[in-house]
Amino acid sequence: MSVKVVKFGGSSLADAGQFRRVKEIIESDPARKYVVPSAPGKRFSGDEKVTDMLLECYRLSENDENIDAVFSKICERYQSIIADLGVEIDLIQEFEYIREAIKHHAGKDYVASRGEYLNGLILAKYLNYSFVDPKKYILFKENGTFDPEETNSRLKTALEKREHAVIPGFYGSMPNGTIKTFSRGGSDITGAIVARAVNAVLYENWTDVSGFLMADPRHIKNPKPIDTITYRELRELSYMGATVLHEESIFPVRYAGIPINIRNTNRPQDKGSMIVASAKQDDNKDVITGLAGKTGFSILNIEKEMMNGEVGFVRKVLEALENFNIGFEHIPSGIDTMSIIIHTAALEGKREQLINEICRVVNPGTIFIEDRIALIAVVGRGMIKAKGTAAKIFNALADANINIKMIDQGSSELNIIVGVEEKDFSQALNSIYNTFIN
Repeated sequence: MSVKVVKFGGSSLADAGQFRRVKEIIESDPARKYVVPSAPGKRFSGDEKVTDMLLECYRLSENDENIDAVFSKICERYQSIIADLGVEIDLIQEFEYIREAIKHHAGKDYVASRGEYLNGLILAKYLNYSFVDPKKYILFKENGTFDPEETNSRLKTALEKREHAVIPGFYGSMPNGTIKTFSRGGSDITGAIVARAVNAVLYENWTDVSGFLMADPRHIKNPKPIDTITYRELRELSYMGATVLHEESIFPVRYAGIPINIRNTNRPQDKGSMIVASAKQDDNKDVITGLAGKTGFSILNIEKEMMNGEVGFVRKVLEALENFNIGFEHIPSGIDTMSIIIHTAALEGKREQLINEICRVVNPGTIFIEDRIALIAVVGRGMIKAKGTAAKIFNALADANINIKMIDQGSSELNIIVGVEEKDFSQALNSIYNTFIN
């Protein structure tokens, strides 16, 4: 029988009512055999996520402050779910073990992971599924990077023995057995890892939205949903700020050719968005698939006559950045000019020294930094065949009286990135969106 892996986010498992919805979804399709839960999220506006409360306990303990009041709230949260569901499970010993571990300065990753661990125990009991602790099977290397092949081998063997299982998201372990977490939102990654291990036909990622939207609704009123998006398009949009799915969760399933379906736990009738390895360029009636953007960038502008004839010029500039541990996002350039897009935060306390070092190694004619820059990515496989896409973007910004500070387009023609002043960010998004979506 075909196998599906289903991951449920924190809002999908925030309380007992949401647990019941999740059970209905799982039991409505016999192919949904492996479940990856997050820690309980917010139940209402102003509520606290369990992971945030755990991290507060960690902070208090590190400062030798009492954690009991906060930790009691965590215990009460889980106990209310257990009582409401009528699940026969006793977590008192688990609570006490975790409490004492925090008081004795357990590592931050261990503390942060306990929300998923406890939720997994409850959900497994509620569904009558096996509980599989990822500590034993999702592995990291000595340098802290994820070990995909050893993980896949061990997890595949473990899950072959279990017809149904709950595998908590977000964490695994180091070679010495200590808990290691992915970055926040890492349960998405766990779901993809499990999908690869069981060779799933589909990875369903259940959250509180019915798939991807073409733009951020905080800036664009009622943006259109995306029916189908490729892994490459998703990667571009996620990197530039789209937050429905953790961008690193793409890779385990991408190489296994497993599609991802983003679904809404509270509206299971909605088909959501499909993320696939490839799609026809003309199966999307809109030229663009979506647009996304981020603020908080700076542009390091360098000018020097005959720069193009000076061998090693770019290498020397990038080495200067490396020496100050500064990464870059984009490097648009001309014959005598070079612009480097950098996160503004990375320049903190290093500006003057960096400029002095670049002046020393390449002796530019002019060098200066522009702050308060926003980047906007316009992404779409349909752009490859559509003539005049760039012109439409530039005209839209010109008509809105918005100055373009930077332009960058990849050789694949999958995306065009423009830089604008932060004060124009929201208006720029609206202008571009309205130009392409009537």
